[in-house]
Amino acid sequence: MSLIQPFAGLRPAPGRAAEVAAPPYDVLNTAEARRLVEGRPWSFLHISRAEVDLPEDTDPYASAVYAKAHENLERMLAEGVLVRDPEPYYYVYRLIRGEHVQTGLVVSASIADYDAGRIKKHEFTRPSKEDDRVRQIQALDAQTGPVLLVHRATPDIDRTLAAVAADQPPEVDITAADGVRHQLWPVVGRGVIEHLTQAFERLDSLYIADGHHRSAAASRVAASRRCGDGEAGAGADQGFLAVVFPHDQMRILDYNRLVRDLSGLDAGAFLERVAERFTVEPSGTPVSPERPGVFGMYLQGVWYRLTLSDAIPPAADPVAALDVSRLQEHLLGPILGIQDPRRDERIDFVGGIRGLAGLTARVDSGEMAVAFALHPTRLEELMAVADRGDVMPPKSTWFEPKLADGLVSLVL
Repeated sequence: MSLIQPFAGLRPAPGRAAEVAAPPYDVLNTAEARRLVEGRPWSFLHISRAEVDLPEDTDPYASAVYAKAHENLERMLAEGVLVRDPEPYYYVYRLIRGEHVQTGLVVSASIADYDAGRIKKHEFTRPSKEDDRVRQIQALDAQTGPVLLVHRATPDIDRTLAAVAADQPPEVDITAADGVRHQLWPVVGRGVIEHLTQAFERLDSLYIADGHHRSAAASRVAASRRCGDGEAGAGADQGFLAVVFPHDQMRILDYNRLVRDLSGLDAGAFLERVAERFTVEPSGTPVSPERPGVFGMYLQGVWYRLTLSDAIPPAADPVAALDVSRLQEHLLGPILGIQDPRRDERIDFVGGIRGLAGLTARVDSGEMAVAFALHPTRLEELMAVADRGDVMPPKSTWFEPKLADGLVSLVL
């Protein structure tokens, strides 16, 4: 199987995409999903977050939720809201937010290449979240949440996707409630499909930007469906649903930190400890770090600019060089006692899309004691970590704009 393959996508019927398209299942909690489906009977959230159609106290991981997702998918098929393309295609997918534009390709990505490490990871996964996605795939016999992949920018691929988009109007052109415009073109010409397949086959690697649990779950489902000798076939269940973008069009926002208490220190003692490792400067305005090695800190109604001391040498390996790692090593761990940010309930994470106001509000409310704003991780840093087979700290990257659920699904 090639690195990528076309597939017969399950899509909204013509003119129905605006009714169907939904935010990714994992950026909403149940209460938010319930609000978004009000008055929207065909929202894909009825499939991706099917607990919205069950009593409010329903566990999102209960068997009834997966059964309801299957029922809702069958209903949308029976009513003709979702239809399957007659033959395998790729799909050009363009995201537009303000002045930012990125154009990628919806594909079935090879699970064999994922298992072999040609499609590279940079995060650990949690078994409970993998289990959830496995049960969802098995209940639907389909993959509905695309994995966000990145490839090193290649002029030939960029030109080919641009030509497809320029040749005809998009079949889908909708603007979501968050202001992001989603456009979709099916790639139907056999020659163009083969050209894209071969162009991607010449790439050394693809990189998972977002969707580690979805890709891991797809791999588990594929393994369970292989024939007795362990050989993988060429069926749809040996690929995973993905959208691949060139690295130079991707945008990573900051992923910031909040801590519930000062680990027994008062504010003065805490600032003294911080000043042992950072230059600490009060700021009359919120601090959005302009470069690596600079951090914003919000404490007791005051913003501070923190700059790592010149006495601290730069880290040699790509994981330790990340700002999320340096904040952990020099402040969160030794001063605030956050030794395991994956499990410590004293720390929380806020994606940059919520802005610095999302930090100040939670500190001012008394819910949190201190907030930290970070410079965004660069995509080159992500790829360097993945190339070494290393793992980034949790919540290192926040990609915007987000893909929509429901525009293309992969039936197994």
